[in-house]
Amino acid sequence: MSLPLKRRRAPRGSGEQLRDEILDATTELLLETGHAKAVSIRSVAQRVGVTPPSIYLHFADKDALLDAVCARYFEKLDEEMQRVSADQPTTIEVLRAQGLAYVRFATQTPELYRIATMGEGREGSNVDMTLNSSAFQHLRNTVEALIGEGIYPKGDPTVAALQLLTAAHGVAALLISKPYLPWGDVEEFADQALSAACLGHIVLGLVDDADSTPAQTIEWLMKRTLQEGNS
Repeated sequence: MSLPLKRRRAPRGSGEQLRDEILDATTELLLETGHAKAVSIRSVAQRVGVTPPSIYLHFADKDALLDAVCARYFEKLDEEMQRVSADQPTTIEVLRAQGLAYVRFATQTPELYRIATMGEGREGSNVDMTLNSSAFQHLRNTVEALIGEGIYPKGDPTVAALQLLTAAHGVAALLISKPYLPWGDVEEFADQALSAACLGHIVLGLVDDADSTPAQTIEWLMKRTLQEGNS
């Protein structure tokens, strides 16, 4: 029988430290195994050096534990997105930096990213709350600022931010799952793909008829370009 490693009794008031150790151990196991199903409460307890009941003092079950790991992952993602956007000269550059940081962070931590974003989701989980209150909320705030500056078209900033998040997630997921595809320079590819999504939304907001077909939009753009060239 495999017994948990001996662990020195934690001093009074150090419950938060044990919680962090549990999250660290779970993260390590997820990275080693590459799949949430391979991680159990017992294996986490053995890694930390406590008994399984000690885990349950902090997390109701395995799902709650995995939610907490993923929530912490998104907190770190948000910190990185905010770090790279802090010194950007314009709001549109802030948006660009946030998008690239998202893709970069995902590709640097592929196993955790896959578990955090492509596992089974449950409405109301800590992961959902983190997406709405940190990384996603800051992305939404940037879009809202662009709307206020008249750069982004008027509309629901939450929907617009979700569209951009979808683009960033799509790029990150494919880079992780299909690294052998001919991406060329990954950073440049991500930048071009995200710029296309962002600038495309801005251009569509300039079109007089919001229900225009792609062909009609191209025709409108060509006419406008000719008008500006002749002016």
